[in-house]
Amino acid sequence: MMSTTSAPSLPDFDMARDLEFLYEIGCLRHIQRTWKQFLNPDFQNLSEHILRVIWISLVLARYEGVKNTEKIIKMALIHDLSESRSVDSHYISRQYVERFEEEALEDTLHETAVREEFMAIWKEYEERDSIEAKIVKDADTLDVDLELKEQEFRGVRLGEDTFDGRQYVAQTKLYTETAREFFYAIQESNPNDWHVKGKNRFTTGDWRKSSSSR
Repeated sequence: MMSTTSAPSLPDFDMARDLEFLYEIGCLRHIQRTWKQFLNPDFQNLSEHILRVIWISLVLARYEGVKNTEKIIKMALIHDLSESRSVDSHYISRQYVERFEEEALEDTLHETAVREEFMAIWKEYEERDSIEAKIVKDADTLDVDLELKEQEFRGVRLGEDTFDGRQYVAQTKLYTETAREFFYAIQESNPNDWHVKGKNRFTTGDWRKSSSSR
């Protein structure tokens, strides 16, 4: 006998508006971080920045004993989404421009299925009162230092010239002790260690030198 069970109805959302939002999210990969002005064309875009901030946040959360990783991920996803419309602004341009981030984010999320939840998460992030908000902001800050170290190994010396400023940020703007320890660890780190010292053809593969080789 043929079942007469009907398909479940979809929530009363505006699917056309949600598709517009998803296409706008796709454009994040075309939005350049304005640090590019001081470094070089091979500098992360907004989408790449958000991705690493998510992972930095998750690492910091483990060190800080914070278990609500769902909120961490969502907060990291939304933390710079306003830049889809307000664009990025670096430490010089901030002296001359005013960005309307909340208005930009409201317009981005307007009438989407995720608007209510993510506007609340963004406002919590901006208030910096919760440990999750502090962790994500620390991750946002540390991503700059990771990028500066990567650029240093490509021959760009800006990291040396801005170290005093970045140290001031580490000492006064970071919220967690874990993030401060990571800041100083980054300064002594080598961005190539993960592949040079890790499992590769030289260390564990067919090119590894045996103890008996001369």
